[in-house]
Amino acid sequence: MFLFRPLLFFYFLFIKICSIAQQKWINVDSSFQPLPANFHVYKTTDSLDGKPFIAYYAEAKLEDKHFNFTADTTKNRRLTPLKFYEKNDKPLLIVNCTFFSFETNKNLNVVIRHGKQLGYNIHTIPMKGKDTFQYRHPLASAIGIDKNRNADIAWLLTDSSKRFAYASQLSISKPIKDFVQTHSFRFLKKYLWYAYDGSVIGVMYRRLDFKKWKMQTAVGGGPVIVQNGQVNITNNEELKFAGKAIDDKHPRTGMGYTGDGRLIIMVIEGRHPGIAEGATLTQEARLFKDIGCIEALNLDGGGSSCMLVNGKETIKPSDKVGQRPVPAVFLINRN
Repeated sequence: MFLFRPLLFFYFLFIKICSIAQQKWINVDSSFQPLPANFHVYKTTDSLDGKPFIAYYAEAKLEDKHFNFTADTTKNRRLTPLKFYEKNDKPLLIVNCTFFSFETNKNLNVVIRHGKQLGYNIHTIPMKGKDTFQYRHPLASAIGIDKNRNADIAWLLTDSSKRFAYASQLSISKPIKDFVQTHSFRFLKKYLWYAYDGSVIGVMYRRLDFKKWKMQTAVGGGPVIVQNGQVNITNNEELKFAGKAIDDKHPRTGMGYTGDGRLIIMVIEGRHPGIAEGATLTQEARLFKDIGCIEALNLDGGGSSCMLVNGKETIKPSDKVGQRPVPAVFLINRN
């Protein structure tokens, strides 16, 4: 009995160490040829926290001028990633991005193409239950690439009357709660002003500094999952997933970038019991952190998750019919 207890302790310690070990990513460029220099595809089938797991990520050097990073969207309709691939002259990479409304087929997040806003963030969320007649007004996040090929993740104010989105590098700690369904851009910019600074001891609030976000390309989603190279998920600030949904396992799509200028696009297969069970937001964040991302953003997942490289699927989409039609995609073209 006395011998069994320490053995049991070391057994569970071994299991714990294995469960937090980094994934082993294998280069699978050969499956997606022809590929240009400075673009690679990786795959892992290592179990994740003891569960069956499959994921891919593509990386591209941001500074390589042979790449054109852009986005495409539709008007009041949705297309499968394969249809977007054909529509855009067969780009190197296509991946789903924004959340959207099934009823209207419209994006619920910002889309910027060639410096022009084509989609906008939703800044009003109806409340439920006893607060049915009240609304919350959060900021949503996005990832963008500017004309100098620098990537950035920020929280945005968007409005169809404004040429540019306005960005804050801090998320708001408490979205406005009131009885007003729609606020003006000016009101939101004035009153979405405070953010909890968790980097200091005690409770401090700093005024949000909104600046024009002059991106050539950007796509929105949320929540942010990696900040300053560490797992830091702003789900509560962005009001993305209610309750314990942050811990649910699903197919995932996400994007981030590293300190040495690599753009990382990841898709995680899920909802295939015994084969690939997906990931929680925290697990997704840890994967981006381990790859070396200094910032990373979760995008629409579930049945929407799909990435094509040279027109070939990476993960198997979870919808029974295959690729789900979406209103917007992020893509990489060869120049």
